[in-house]
Amino acid sequence: MDKERLTLEIPYGMRDFLPVEAAEKRAIETSLAELFAAWGYDEVVTPTIEYLDNLTLGTSHALEPHLFKLFDKDNRTLALRHEMTTPIARLAASRLRDYPQPLKLSYVSSVFRYEQTQAGRQCEFHQAGVELMGSSTAFADAEVIALAIQGLLRAGLSDFTICLGQVEFASGVMNQFHLSDEVKEKLQTALEKHDLVSYRSVIEALDLPDKAKKALNQLPLLNGGEELLKKSYALALNEQSRRALDNLGEIYRLLKDYGVEKYVRFDLGIIRDFSYYTGMVFEAYTPELGFPLAGGGRYDHLLSDFGNACPATGFAIGIERILLALTRQSLEKPDQPKDVYLSYAPGREHDAIAKAQELRAEGKVVELALAAQEEDEAKAQQAAKGYDSLVYLA
Repeated sequence: MDKERLTLEIPYGMRDFLPVEAAEKRAIETSLAELFAAWGYDEVVTPTIEYLDNLTLGTSHALEPHLFKLFDKDNRTLALRHEMTTPIARLAASRLRDYPQPLKLSYVSSVFRYEQTQAGRQCEFHQAGVELMGSSTAFADAEVIALAIQGLLRAGLSDFTICLGQVEFASGVMNQFHLSDEVKEKLQTALEKHDLVSYRSVIEALDLPDKAKKALNQLPLLNGGEELLKKSYALALNEQSRRALDNLGEIYRLLKDYGVEKYVRFDLGIIRDFSYYTGMVFEAYTPELGFPLAGGGRYDHLLSDFGNACPATGFAIGIERILLALTRQSLEKPDQPKDVYLSYAPGREHDAIAKAQELRAEGKVVELALAAQEEDEAKAQQAAKGYDSLVYLA
């Protein structure tokens, strides 16, 4: 019995997609891939397995405990990719090094990361996204944000918010109070984890004037519309923070040109990974889901780890999270159409094959019965399999 149970189990954090689920997943992935291509992004596919050293270059070592590792025949350490940006950065710095910039690349892939599983979060999950490499402009940042918004709309969502921040703003506020690196790291970690209790306790223990503590405590609460940027200049006492706000203002003006500003809200407490991101960052949230659907931002230092310094920006959309959001909001999911179930009486096999070929040439999705059936049996099979119509050759 134990052997039978083990044979039927799958590893922790993995999942099966049943036929309807797989069709919904594929339909969303296909739609996103078509959207990215329409915006001029070329799809790339990188290996599922990379050398561990490549995946942990620079500041990525903190993620090593979350990687699935294995060894090749020469005893070199490999790992399943935990995200797509690092493999694409390796590709851009090597085989695409001489391609004209900016590089606009897209992907639809599975990634692997060992973590506590829950709804919408598995150890293997699927993402679609883009990387725009070779431009440091706000125009590039605005393009990827606008494209992310269009991707969520294309997937079937309409009620969502892009929370837009800038890591240099929070970093600048901390620098203006001359905090030690250790204190800044604690505050940044608390912000990344949205742990306000820890964040405030660190501030309370600092030897700073009350006015400075008040300013630091405001950071996680700075969210709102366009008016928030103007108000936030009062906290920006150095050039670093002011430049960050100017950058967000420029991005927002461009998003207005795209006509997507209604989906955008500023949140200066959104940090993501301080050691990785270097400018604007964003996350997409929707009702009924307690974690982001998508996220991204500017990461200008990653490619230099591969010997090819180059500014870059991008995002990833979680496919499972899209499907979960559609389910919880009772929204229609895209799926594979099932047009015709084609069955036939004994002796009509030749005609049935010809008819199936004819209907498929017209663009119909057709399942052809593998043996002759009575018409009532064919009707029952059509209903059971969810086909829109039955063609029966008597």
